[in-house]
Amino acid sequence: MPVLINLGPTSELAFSEFWAAMVFSLAASVVTYLLYALFYGDAQRGAGVQRTFLLGGPAITTLFIAIQFSLPLSLGLLGALSFVRFRTPIKDPAEIGFLLLLIASSIGAATYNYELVGLLYAMVVLVLLVQRTGFLAFFDRGRRDLIVTLQTTNYSADEERLLAYLDEQLRGMRHESLSTLEDSVSLHLRFRSSRLGEQWGQFSSELNARIAPTTAEVYVS
Repeated sequence: MPVLINLGPTSELAFSEFWAAMVFSLAASVVTYLLYALFYGDAQRGAGVQRTFLLGGPAITTLFIAIQFSLPLSLGLLGALSFVRFRTPIKDPAEIGFLLLLIASSIGAATYNYELVGLLYAMVVLVLLVQRTGFLAFFDRGRRDLIVTLQTTNYSADEERLLAYLDEQLRGMRHESLSTLEDSVSLHLRFRSSRLGEQWGQFSSELNARIAPTTAEVYVS
């Protein structure tokens, strides 16, 4: 007779099923961590979210196993999580993709959709390999990255002047991401060329003069 885990007044779960889901979730978390390290570990520009993968996967799986049999608990948890706010910014949009992958695999493990999660990882590996070949970069060739970090607690007061200057100086500018951390704001953009050429010292000086007294640091790659 299988050992059962009491999940509340409405349902019970076989002990073996619970551990199978947990082992699968941990394995998926390890794969997610390895994929991040392999394809993005050398970028050195993220917020270090991969450090949460190994603990986050099994934790999310346990959470969804616990709440899926109880509607009141699900609604109560939803209300409680609405007050949670993480202070660590997402510096690289790729991190969002890996976090979603981790959450999807954890939910798949909690609902015993192992085959579906396996197909998801197969597709993800295929997409990352295609991306690594540089084929997709063909459609974005010629663009460069610009990261502007402002030391300010009120970005809205400087936003109009900052964007006006960037629009003047950068051709083909495209916004990628915006992250905030306490008293600083980092703006990531992509562009094709600058009206000042490679005179980034002058670019930085003019930018700081335009947004004074706020100061900004400029990184170009």
